[in-house]
Amino acid sequence: MEELQTRTADMMDAGQVALLRLSELGVTYSFSILGAILLIIGGYIVANVAQRSVYGALGRFRGFDETLRKFFSQIVRYAILILVGITVLAQFGVQTASIIAALGAIGLAIGLALQGTLQNIAAGIMLLALRPFRVGEYIDAGNVSGTIQEIGLFATELKTLDGLFVLSPNSELWNTPVTNYSRNPLRRNDLTIGIGYDDDIDLAFDIMTGVIGGDERVLSDPEPAVFVSQLGDSAVDVTIRYWTSTPNWWPAKLEFTKRIKHLFDEKGISIPFPQRSVHYVGQPQGDALPAD
Repeated sequence: MEELQTRTADMMDAGQVALLRLSELGVTYSFSILGAILLIIGGYIVANVAQRSVYGALGRFRGFDETLRKFFSQIVRYAILILVGITVLAQFGVQTASIIAALGAIGLAIGLALQGTLQNIAAGIMLLALRPFRVGEYIDAGNVSGTIQEIGLFATELKTLDGLFVLSPNSELWNTPVTNYSRNPLRRNDLTIGIGYDDDIDLAFDIMTGVIGGDERVLSDPEPAVFVSQLGDSAVDVTIRYWTSTPNWWPAKLEFTKRIKHLFDEKGISIPFPQRSVHYVGQPQGDALPAD
């Protein structure tokens, strides 16, 4: 009987100890949970404030691209949230060093798996920062040409002259020389037309000079020039060189070519097509063919 009472007392003491420990753990973890909740709420607020602050600060830089503003501000936000998550786990006694190492390993694996994608992101950042082209400009980059519609972090959208949609990876545009036809405000044009060797060169000079001389799209400085650029096989190439604003380059070229052709026809100046004279030297009569 006494032994049973002793066992019962020991069990009651053990239960009291367990309850005491549970209460201590409850108090401890209740504070940890409360602290974790406060950290999550505070971290979320700080992350949003930091995102808006970075976005606004980058906007003060003149010409800073909108896509880069959003990209960098979101990086700051997610970095703060990740830091808050690691801090919350540390509140519950989790070894954060192992978590950081695991995140590093995961990041390395993702980086190796998405190597091409990361190259496009890096190229997109460089394109947005250095701006070799902007939206609305016409470019030629290797096998890609067209008007820029949108510059993203992964790829760039273009519209070709015949209205086709082209999506080019940023890494290809970054590693290829880009010719931007719209960036500079002024462009030079060398309009070359071939005339016959028997035609009057001075008259051709006067006609071409008169065509562009009265046009407001042609700049007086630099001054236009007309000259013989080449003596070809079938024609004398006469070139008139002038400068216009970039938007007027194509319309002026097309109109001047048409007007010069009409005036050449009126003045009797020919525009010869490629031709070649072949002189056949026949065998003299009376000569016998050699015997086999």
